[in-house]
Amino acid sequence: MNSITPLSLSLRPPLSHRRQMEIESQSEAEVVCAKPNSSRVVHDDSNGVYLTWEDLWVTVCDRKNQGSRPILHGLTGYARPGELLAIMGPSGCGKSTLLDALAGRLGSNTRQSGEILINGRKQELAFGTSAYVTQDDTLTATLTVKEAIYYSAQLQLPDSMSLSEKKERAETTIKDMGLQDAKNTRIGGWGAKGLSGGQKRRVSICMEILTRPKLLFLDEPTSGLDSAASYHVMSRISALDHRDGRTIIASIHQPSSEVFALFHSLCLLSSGRVVYFGPAAAANEETGSLERRCHAGFLTQCVVLTKRSFINMNRDLGYYWMRLAIYIAITIGLGTAFYNIGQDYGSIQVFEREKLNGHYGTTTYCSEKIKPMIRSMFVPNSEQTTQVVVAPSSTPFHG
Repeated sequence: MNSITPLSLSLRPPLSHRRQMEIESQSEAEVVCAKPNSSRVVHDDSNGVYLTWEDLWVTVCDRKNQGSRPILHGLTGYARPGELLAIMGPSGCGKSTLLDALAGRLGSNTRQSGEILINGRKQELAFGTSAYVTQDDTLTATLTVKEAIYYSAQLQLPDSMSLSEKKERAETTIKDMGLQDAKNTRIGGWGAKGLSGGQKRRVSICMEILTRPKLLFLDEPTSGLDSAASYHVMSRISALDHRDGRTIIASIHQPSSEVFALFHSLCLLSSGRVVYFGPAAAANEETGSLERRCHAGFLTQCVVLTKRSFINMNRDLGYYWMRLAIYIAITIGLGTAFYNIGQDYGSIQVFEREKLNGHYGTTTYCSEKIKPMIRSMFVPNSEQTTQVVVAPSSTPFHG
């Protein structure tokens, strides 16, 4: 099997044809699953869903060029029961596409190749086995939380369950997601006040986990939520895999440090390729060392920055030439401040006397001598201005 990247964890090679025949002959209760760093592990179907994918390619048909464009490039990975796998990466890297491919929700204009195994076998995801929570909260605004979840339970749960059992399942699900205090509150929507964004997201999750699916897909569950609401939602989701042994796969864009600490495994994508796959706790160390190796040397940085600065100054008149003109004007102003000041002792008698008497220091004297010269460069002389104004009316006025 081709490795994911140098940072990826090693996965067990795919099963041979003979071994697959042996698996099919075994009982339905036990199957062989791929597990990192192990040759063979036996899992019970009733304990959870072990999802693996190998050399997964997804291409989309380009109608303009009459060809196809790859979105995912030979991805390989796995998701284990009782763990939360986070799919992360920048916008457009293929997070939602990978999630849709694993959940079997790709559109008609896409093509998929590679293997996706459930508990070591190729099989379709049956109703009730998996659930998919979209990032859009499409809910009935006029219903309360309790009503929305109870009606959803009646639609999804089998007729073999009594109404009391369905109601109990709905109440338990509401409690699992921490909505018991808001169960009698209307969901609300445009023009009607109701639940917050985080509460609506938890209602959407409640409606999908009523059937107790062993495999749960979530497409950006923290989209549009603040850090506090995001943590509340993800902490409730994380509690589900700990308690019930669910396999949870979530695509997420920019989690906070508190939310990131809830992840067990991380699949980091970039341009449809895996950059890192492994424990989330080790991702900082691995990606940090990768970043350090990518830095250019100090001498290279100095040369590049100097070259860029020269190009910028030559092309930007306001950045370089105007500054040069200002510096020349300041130089002339400072240089003429001491013009004809005199070089004999008599020209500095006042300064010498006042300095010896402790009136001021040399620094104060020099700085205050410069200020009037700078002022004269920008403000007309007051005496000259007065003469210009008074001159027209200099003759006596005889009334």
